[in-house]
Amino acid sequence: MLLSLAQWLQSLSPDFGYFRVFQYLTFRAVMAAMTSLLIGLAAGPYVIRRLRELKIGQPIRGYGMESHLSKSGTPTMGGVLILLSIATSTLLWADWSNRFVWIVLIVTLGFGAIGWADDWRKVVHKDPEGMRSREKYFWQSVIGLIAALYLVFSISESSNLKVVELFFNWVRSGFDVNLPPKAGLLLPFIKEVSYPLGVLGFVVMTYLVIVGSSNAVNLTDGLDGLAIMPVVMVGSALGVFAYVTGSAVYSKYLFFPHIPGSGELLIFCSAMAGAGLAFLWFNTYPAQVFMGDVGALALGGALGTIAVIVRQEIVLAIMGGIFVVEALSVMLQVSYFKYTKKKFGEGRRLLKMAPLHHHFEKQGWKETQVVVRFWIITMLLCLVGLSSLKLR
Repeated sequence: MLLSLAQWLQSLSPDFGYFRVFQYLTFRAVMAAMTSLLIGLAAGPYVIRRLRELKIGQPIRGYGMESHLSKSGTPTMGGVLILLSIATSTLLWADWSNRFVWIVLIVTLGFGAIGWADDWRKVVHKDPEGMRSREKYFWQSVIGLIAALYLVFSISESSNLKVVELFFNWVRSGFDVNLPPKAGLLLPFIKEVSYPLGVLGFVVMTYLVIVGSSNAVNLTDGLDGLAIMPVVMVGSALGVFAYVTGSAVYSKYLFFPHIPGSGELLIFCSAMAGAGLAFLWFNTYPAQVFMGDVGALALGGALGTIAVIVRQEIVLAIMGGIFVVEALSVMLQVSYFKYTKKKFGEGRRLLKMAPLHHHFEKQGWKETQVVVRFWIITMLLCLVGLSSLKLR
């Protein structure tokens, strides 16, 4: 919005030439981060107070960690604060004509709505399990597939009319359309290698990345500050990739596919970083508020969508290694328990408790130890991911 306003003022008179600074993506990115940070810090106390007044407190599962019982009643659904900060800052500083900004916002808010419904059932209906898995996955799949079908054609076309035209051409051709190399699966650390996926392969991969990232972040969100800081770090790193792929000069120099318009996602990533840091102010141990599914599902979906647009799905898995391992720990725990119960008549566990962060708590690690060590690991993984910019 402010970009359009600055362009309009410049058109009125040359005296407003200093508004050209709004044309610089880096300037708007810094301002987006500052705006979302200030909104989060300013609105945080009010949001927490209102959540307490509405008695929206976190229910603790009966089979959860005993040390977490004291957290029962802590306000949850604080992810609303994060989404409010991100959306406001992005709409202020981003280019409204950019298609990628809108699809990321839609996915983020869509997954946030699913998380809100889940949290609402937990706190209003006093059901610690919330929305049933099948129902949650159904709505996640709807949003994920819609986003995938749009992105499969918008990666190569900058016009929404062209995207629609390509979609109908794909249908009329019997679902057989060749995609450009930049829509293939890119391997990090290897120069100009792209594995063709085809439309169906791209859609399936995009769906898995978006829905998988959303649920992985949600599973990681189990300790004070554990999920939000990795989201900030991974999101910031993806912002760098967005800036590179959106620049014809930098993408050519670093052997990355040039995706016109993707650079504008740096604004969203910056807003997400600022909002995340503001939330961490209130979420750090001992937490005054939890983000809940409304925040975790939304942020995970946002990371997955951005990674697909900038063609860095594998790099996302590297930088978000903590999210991947947390999700795998739950999958392996559940699978092994069902297998042993069927074979031996009694379920057995690989870990003392899943997700993985609870396993370390059971081993005697303090909550703050788990959180800070996971942060350090994420920082290292993000550096490894960023090194793929040059090491190719």
